Amino acid sequence: MTNGSTKRHVVLAYSGGLDTSVAIRWIAEKHDAEVTALSVDVGQEGELTGALDRAKRNGARDAQLIDAKATFVEEYCLPALQANALYEGIYPLSTALARPLIAKTLAETAVATGADTVAHGCTGKGNDQVRFDVAVHTLAPSLHIIAPVREWNMNRDDEIAYARTHGIEVRTTKESPYSVDENLWGRSIEGGRLEDAGVPAPEEVFDWTGHPSNWPESPELVDVEFVQGVPVAVDGVRLDLVSLVRTMNRRAGLHGVGRIDHVEDRVVGIKSRETYECPGSVALITAHQALEALVLPRDLLQFKASVDRRFADLVYDGLWFSPLREALQAFITSTQSVVTGHVTLRLHHGSCRAVGRRSEYSLLAHELATYGADSRFPQELAVGFIHLYGLPNQLAHARVAAARAAIERTPDAARPVLRTA
Repeated sequence: MTNGSTKRHVVLAYSGGLDTSVAIRWIAEKHDAEVTALSVDVGQEGELTGALDRAKRNGARDAQLIDAKATFVEEYCLPALQANALYEGIYPLSTALARPLIAKTLAETAVATGADTVAHGCTGKGNDQVRFDVAVHTLAPSLHIIAPVREWNMNRDDEIAYARTHGIEVRTTKESPYSVDENLWGRSIEGGRLEDAGVPAPEEVFDWTGHPSNWPESPELVDVEFVQGVPVAVDGVRLDLVSLVRTMNRRAGLHGVGRIDHVEDRVVGIKSRETYECPGSVALITAHQALEALVLPRDLLQFKASVDRRFADLVYDGLWFSPLREALQAFITSTQSVVTGHVTLRLHHGSCRAVGRRSEYSLLAHELATYGADSRFPQELAVGFIHLYGLPNQLAHARVAAARAAIERTPDAARPVLRTA
């Protein structure tokens, strides 16, 4: 309760979509509360158009917008890029990365305004409820959490009907039932025909990658420069991170790069068919992996790959604010001091491949790798290396062969009998 009001004050994480639009009215009625709609700009662009005005018309006491694009890219997307973070080896975690930042901003705003409650529009079967609730409980355990859709147990058709009955302005209709979440790192689309994993995603759901008939016929080469694991330039043009990610979204998206359609294992234990567009993040991760392969030694690459996978799982599972995630990130950061150089990407018909890489820290020594006359590799030493390398295998094989031969010579009556239950 604030500003002398006797009503409860709730700060709602407001996207302007169906769930949070109907939540304003529902919270006001069911909890006798005043609602502040809080939108956090993480690069969703068109999604926020008119959203704040709609929130007020739909009953919000106040509607606020916080620009967090730079924070999102620098403090969330960049660590994920350096971790080559792909959940189940496929999904660049665009939505999962934005949730902890939005939850943190939500909690900070509630504390600053004296509200004792926060709310979000997550369902009871999705991942985002876990991400929001765990983050808020971790950062501000005194705050109460309201999840109208989860508590209400309504489906999207019910919400659309509720909105029509109560005169609530929403953009989702039965004719266009898709739920879209967008930020700088990617775009996710759910609902409607996408729920049937056996049916190809209709072209109407895609926006960042366009129709395949419009993809350029000729491939395009893009040079991405990194300094200590941070992308700093595209084709020689220095850019801040927000601009660079947007540039890569546009350049890679033009060629259809980053369309993702797969069956995903959710935190709550169910599988779901997920559709994403992540052109910039897919391209940048491809470039970063190629540069790491050039400058990091094999044992470090192999160990880091296991750390990267665990990092991705923690982000997906809503554990951004965990000590383990912070510790893994510290390790990952320590590996980036030599990840400096250029990577050339080839974009064409939905594919993105690294076709060139160079770095002053390259471990690919020409004088050792070349098969030409200027080779300085001491080939005569390979014989001794191979002998010592294979010696444990040689000894083990000989001992096992001897043991098997001894067993074959033993009469059946003298062989040990294994008891069974």
